[in-house]
Amino acid sequence: MNKKQFFLTATCSIFIGILNGLFGGGGGMLCVPALTKIFNLDPKSAHATAIFIMLPISIASVIIYITSVNFNLVKNLWLIVGVVLGGLVGAKLLNNTKNNTLTIIFACVMLFAGVRLLF
Repeated sequence: MNKKQFFLTATCSIFIGILNGLFGGGGGMLCVPALTKIFNLDPKSAHATAIFIMLPISIASVIIYITSVNFNLVKNLWLIVGVVLGGLVGAKLLNNTKNNTLTIIFACVMLFAGVRLLF
């Protein structure tokens, strides 16, 4: 890894960690493009790597939220179960999706989310 790549990696990593702590999985929306541009990963590998990267960040965030008054574990249990099941289905779908299709779906989701936030 050259100096430029190291600097980009360190900067993106810190920024993505901060965003994930603030917005939950929102850091993944930046992690995937960073992985495809900086490390030249194909879209499937970038998405799988982003999910793997988000795991320790999410665990750290969960610990902070559970120990604060901002989170009610019992009230959100069914939501947690649904998200975990959806994640399993999504991971299976990732294996069967072509890279171009995955890129288009990801771009549409990002565009939709951005438009929804504006209005």
